[in-house]
Amino acid sequence: MSLKITSPTIISFSGGRTSGMMLKLILDAHDGVLPDFVKVIFCNTGKELNATLDFVRDCSVNWNVPIIWLEYQASEAAKDRWKVVDYETASRHGEPFEALIQQKRYLPNPAKRFCTIELKIRLAKRYAQSVLKWKHWDVAIGFRSDEPSRVAKLSNPNKEPFERYAPLFNAGIGASDVGEFWQRQGFDLNLPNMNGKTMHGNCDLCFLKGAQTTLRLIAENPEAAKWWTDQEQAIQSSGRATGDGAVFRKDRPKYSRLHEIAVSQDDFIGFPDYTIDCVGCTD
Repeated sequence: MSLKITSPTIISFSGGRTSGMMLKLILDAHDGVLPDFVKVIFCNTGKELNATLDFVRDCSVNWNVPIIWLEYQASEAAKDRWKVVDYETASRHGEPFEALIQQKRYLPNPAKRFCTIELKIRLAKRYAQSVLKWKHWDVAIGFRSDEPSRVAKLSNPNKEPFERYAPLFNAGIGASDVGEFWQRQGFDLNLPNMNGKTMHGNCDLCFLKGAQTTLRLIAENPEAAKWWTDQEQAIQSSGRATGDGAVFRKDRPKYSRLHEIAVSQDDFIGFPDYTIDCVGCTD
């Protein structure tokens, strides 16, 4: 199947290996130069690891492809809740994510994932409408052939001005193909390559990651839990000034407790490691 693009399209680049491979294959289909009506967008939440930001920069430099870096910024007017940054000016301490939480006054959770919606999906939409002046466009998402359930959620029930599609899924490319692809390249994402996947991708301790995965990540880098703990402590439970804070997930301990468990090297057994799929974040 051809990956050539013939109409206005945003290539949604998460900063991971899968969407990186998607970008390269689309570039190759256009002899290394994207048409003017195709834009590559990376939405930085401020909670990506430095290795992810380095990788986005490296893809741009090595493949000579412009990548638009966007971040959420708080504003009374929804249309102004975005800004353009670059590798040098990109947030690295969760500032865009924290600004969103403060504006919403409650935490995202598995049932209300407004972080993905506001920090990524609507961010790119506002740029497309405000700067590109597009009325209708497609969005290429880096979902693989081994992710059919995620692809099934790419429908457009809300009548958005864009349609999302998964080029790698359509081309039959799975995780092992992604892993092998990057072993052949002259550079790579500086995170573990576990047959094309990594538990370190996207927001460092995203609440959609399984509990055991989160515990392992905290054990590797205990300081990573502080930002998530601070957000839970800053937002009051159910809007009440109870002093007990809020939680990103009700089905497991708070991040402060996960930190205690991880650094004490207690046995992780008993914590489910079920990772929840997200329609806006890719490997």
